[in-house]
Parts: sequence; structure tokens; C-alpha cells
Amino acid sequence: MHRIEDYALIGDEQTAALVGADGSVDWLCLPRFDSAACFARLLGDDSNGSWRIAPAGADRCVRRSYREDTLVLDTEWETAEGAVRVTDLMPQRDRAPDLVRIVQGLRGRVTVRSTLRLRFDYGSVVPWVRRADGHRVAVAGPDSAWLRSVPEVPTWGEDLATVSEFTVEEGERVAFVLTWHPSHEPRPPLVDPYSSLRHSVADWRAWAAKCRYSGPHRDAVVRSLITLKALTYAPTGGIVAAPTTSLPEEPGGVRNWDYRFCWLRDSTLTLNALLAAGYREEAEAWRNWLLRAVAGDPADLQIMYGLAGERRLPEFELPWLSGFGGATPVRIGNDAVNQLQLDVYGEVMNSLALGRRSGLSPQHDVWALQTVLMDFLRTAWRQPDEGLWEVRGGRRHFVHSKVMVWVAADRAVRTLEEHPDFDGDLDGWRQLREEVHREVCEKGYDAERNTFTQSYGSRELDAALLVMPRVGFLPPDDPRVLGTIEAVRAELGQDGLLRRYTTDAGTVDGLPGQEGTFLVCSFWLAEALHLTGRHREARELFERLLGLANDVGLLAEEYDPVGGRLLGNFPQAFSHIGLVNTALALFGDEEAG
Repeated sequence: MHRIEDYALIGDEQTAALVGADGSVDWLCLPRFDSAACFARLLGDDSNGSWRIAPAGADRCVRRSYREDTLVLDTEWETAEGAVRVTDLMPQRDRAPDLVRIVQGLRGRVTVRSTLRLRFDYGSVVPWVRRADGHRVAVAGPDSAWLRSVPEVPTWGEDLATVSEFTVEEGERVAFVLTWHPSHEPRPPLVDPYSSLRHSVADWRAWAAKCRYSGPHRDAVVRSLITLKALTYAPTGGIVAAPTTSLPEEPGGVRNWDYRFCWLRDSTLTLNALLAAGYREEAEAWRNWLLRAVAGDPADLQIMYGLAGERRLPEFELPWLSGFGGATPVRIGNDAVNQLQLDVYGEVMNSLALGRRSGLSPQHDVWALQTVLMDFLRTAWRQPDEGLWEVRGGRRHFVHSKVMVWVAADRAVRTLEEHPDFDGDLDGWRQLREEVHREVCEKGYDAERNTFTQSYGSRELDAALLVMPRVGFLPPDDPRVLGTIEAVRAELGQDGLLRRYTTDAGTVDGLPGQEGTFLVCSFWLAEALHLTGRHREARELFERLLGLANDVGLLAEEYDPVGGRLLGNFPQAFSHIGLVNTALALFGDEEAG
């Protein structure tokens, strides 16, 4: 059975594919990240669609890697007859999405087999395949896909698949191009696979060269930034949390969610990572997506949106898919979109304040939007909510949510202090800031244990409490901060990493089963240790987290220290944002020096 870490990512900034170490593309949604998959073997079996290119009779590759500072993947195979390389990429599209796979002989004479099983609508629809103009054309309903090879190689139908078999000697190349388009439209213009490869390599390297970070572990930072760029929906600037759905947080479990949407919780961290690393254009595109998404009545602010800011993301299940490693249900959409999470107001206020301080181009009426958000928070902050982690066990007064309300008020006050020409209720917002701070310290703090708690009056802890010193709620050397760090490490730690919260009996999140350690929380711990002067511990933890990435530098949402495997949707933007920001926090002084 495949493990999550067996996969690598390729994409064109509108969708993405996962390529296994066996040479099989097992996940691809077309034409967008959130479209129905045409390859869904990742969440099912061979009958649900995949495209494998590998030497005949071979199992796994012997090595693979991205070309330096690109999203172009090279996979190499050694056989008794010789060696070959398969290069996979998705060139940035003009109009239609293309998947390009180039086979090159490295040594000897190797027989290579391509097996394409297109299955539209998440692996449920077998298309009709015909020949046309040197292509194999697959059509079903609204979907159409064209396959061609350069040069043309023997190709035939077999067991509801399109099969090609050919030999390559040293220096010989055969390229395949799979192009999707709506079935009612004519075939889009053909792309040259070799020209696409050259341009993709050049474009990615030119983009990576803009990275301002030059401190330790730069390769990991650049790989994370490339991954973040790959998870960006270029037409709008929105960034998906992950390109996948329902990769389980527990092997065989039910904690399986669709992450192909854009979360407001990521906004400030994303903006900070992009700005600090030198990617102003991407930061501005993300800020502008945020402004469009949150426009409207502040009472209707959602925790997540679609790629273009869509609000309706209904959740349903796909019973015909057996799930990754048998983990069901497979979910599409996400009902958490209907939750109340007060922390997102703080994230939005913080992001817009960061954008203003960083000199992003001013947008008309941004401050007017912020004042409306603050007017809403003035009374709404007293409500319980579902919290940062989208729990389904009922609303509570989550401490992290209240801290982020404080952040909203604080950033509003600071903006007025820095821009006295702006209109706003300075005294009222100062009062709100003080009131929230006082209540959190009274009701969210357990003096007996010297720690803040997950919610008012609870004994549970929450790794999100580690952000308190970073957002400025309390200074890093405050005894309550130090006590919280130690308590969180003691109660939520597992083999030196952190879980988000206690999942025992599902009392908080209303779900059965467990989950792994949450990688972004462990990055937060490294940053908290650094802020409190424990620099050696912080760096050791950071370097250990880097070691959890797979062979091509990608991180999932979670990690299982017992099984030694990645868990959850993959690759996860939140984890890679955590890596970038923690590197900047830990090594920024060295970089400046």
C-alpha cells in the first residue's frame, strides 16, 4: 500500500497532480484544484483512475528529485537492461491544462509501458475513447481529454485503459501530453513538450531566485515557497490549504476532510512568509483575494472560501471510493464553512495591518471594511465559537479565539495611532482591547497549573496557545507564557512533537479516534522556544521537523511518531508556511549579518 510520503507534487498554479514513487499519477483534479478528479486511485484503487509510466515489470523507482529550484520532477529507474528517467511537469497553461511526461533513455535499451486509465467524476465515470488526428480522445459528459506522444508510439486499448509500449536507448526521448478541455469546445492548441520543459525550468528558477532568504536550510525554505506557489490559484491569488481531500489524520480513521479551499486562518502567516521572503506580487495577490472574499456583512464572514471566494462548499460523501488505506468516508466539500470562528476576524485585521505596514498598494475602502469588522466584534466577541481547529463537539469560549479578538482590537488601535487622519473609535477599541485581555487572563488561565487552557474553565490544553507571545498578547518572558509552553509540551507532546489538543473520547471535537502530531504546532513550539531564549532547543526541534519531510521535501498536515509516517492532506500549505516563518524567526539575524 502507498504511503502519503510516496508522493510528489506537480502543478500549474490552477490545479496539481500527485505522482507516486511507482511512476503513477494517482490524483489530479481538472480543470481546478476543487474540480472532480480524473485520477482518483489515491482514494480508491486502479479502477478509479491513474496514469503509470515505468519500465515494464518494474515496481518502484530507485531515485527521484525535483530539478533544482523548480517543480519539475525527475524519476529514475534501473533495470537489468538499462536505465531511464521520467520527467513530469504541468506547464503554466495558456488556456487548457496539460500534463507532460517525458521518458528518456539513460543507459542500455529499456522497454517502457504507459497505462492510462481516465476516470472522470472522482473515478466513477469511464469515458468513451476514440482515435482522432494522432490522438486518443476520451469523452464523458462535460469532460474531454486528448493524449498524444512525440514521436508516436504503439498504443492500444486494454482492460478499459489506453496502453503504450516502446523501447528507449541512451539519449532517446518519448514525450506524452495529456490535455483536458470542456467536451463541447474544440481541441485546444497543441503544446510542444520539450519547449514546455525548457520554459518551465527557466520560469521556476527565475521565480526561486527572487527569494531574499539566505540563512541556514535555504533549500528547505525555497522548496516550501515553491510548494506554496504551486498551491496558489493564479487567476485569483487564493491559496488552497492542500490539493487533496480525505487523506486521513489517523490510519483507517474517519478524520478525513476536504482541504481544497482557502482558509482565513492562514492569512497572516502566509502574508508574512511571502513578504519576508521577497514575494511582494504574490503577497499582494493573496491580500487582494482576502479583501474580495471577506467583502459584505461582517456577520457573514466565513472561515474559508472557494478559490475565487465562493461561499457555498457543501459537504457530501463518495461511497464508491474505498479511501486511502481504507479510511472512509471520502468527503467532498467542507461543512466547517458554516462554523463561527471568532479568530478569523483577528487574522483578517492582522493581515490587513501587515499589508499596510509593508507598503502593499493601498486599496480603496480597506479601512472602512476594518471599522465595520470592529463594530461587529464589539458585541460578537462574547459568543462561544467552534475555534481554530473547527471542532464538531459544540461551541466553547476558546482562549485562542479570544486572543485573536484582542489582536483585532490591538491592530485597529495601532493603525489609528499610526494614522491619526483615519476615522475610528480609538477610545472604544482601546477599551475593548483591555476588556478582552483582562477576561482571557481571568477566565482562560489556570493559576494552579500556571498555564492558559483551551477554553474558559476547562483543563484541556491547546497548542494554539503558543502563538500568544508572537502576536503580542503577552511578552515572551511572562511567567504565564513560560508556564503555558511547558504545560503544552508536557500534556500534548508525543516523542518531542505536539498534538493540537487532546482527542480522548472526542469530548472536544465530537469525533472518534485519534490523530497524529500536528506539524505547524511543532513549528510554533520551535518559534516559542526561540522567543523565550531557548535557541538551541528551538533549532534542534526545527531541524528534526525538516527531517520529517519526504524525499522531495514535502510535508503533510500531521506526522505519526509511532508509525513513522506522514498523515493528513498533502502537501499542506500550513506546514510549509510554518517552516518558512520559523526559519525566518530562528535565523533572521544570521541572514542579516
